[in-house]
Amino acid sequence: MTTRTDAPTRREQILKEAARLFAERGFHGVGVDEIGAAVGISGPGLYRHFPGKDAMLAELLVGISERLLDGGRRRVQEAAGDPEALLGSLIDGHIDFALDDRPLITLHDRELDRLRESDRKRVRQLQRQYVELWVAVVRELHPAPPEAEARATVHAVFGLLNSTPHIGLLGRTEMEALLRRLAHGAIGSLSA
Repeated sequence: MTTRTDAPTRREQILKEAARLFAERGFHGVGVDEIGAAVGISGPGLYRHFPGKDAMLAELLVGISERLLDGGRRRVQEAAGDPEALLGSLIDGHIDFALDDRPLITLHDRELDRLRESDRKRVRQLQRQYVELWVAVVRELHPAPPEAEARATVHAVFGLLNSTPHIGLLGRTEMEALLRRLAHGAIGSLSA
């Protein structure tokens, strides 16, 4: 994964602060003036970047689903047919998301239903494709259990990893190591 060394764009700053504020106080609990103030511009100045709060929410939720799927596809290519390496990479990538983008997890849980139908369908379509990447590698590593069990295990691992907004007991390094062990353990239980 490439690391950006340039500063985030104004649009990225707005989205980051909108995600944080929406996660803290809910979509309807935040006004454009507050989002603007968080990035040092007037509320009406936000309209140069977004048509409104609904557009920010859609870009946040569709955007994170696209990033997860794109990252998963990139990991499939990088693993070059090595299912163990691929599973480890998918787990590590999702852990990074879960620890670095906690507000987006909260936002998805609370506000997905506020999206326009077309945006909500797009999020669900992207999520299904992301799940399929995981199910394929889990089935390759653990072919004996039925597909439904492999699929349920993948969803359970997502639930585990996406619980991070509700957990604040450990530092990042310790939490990352714990989540990695738990995810591998849950998937490994398919062979038990």
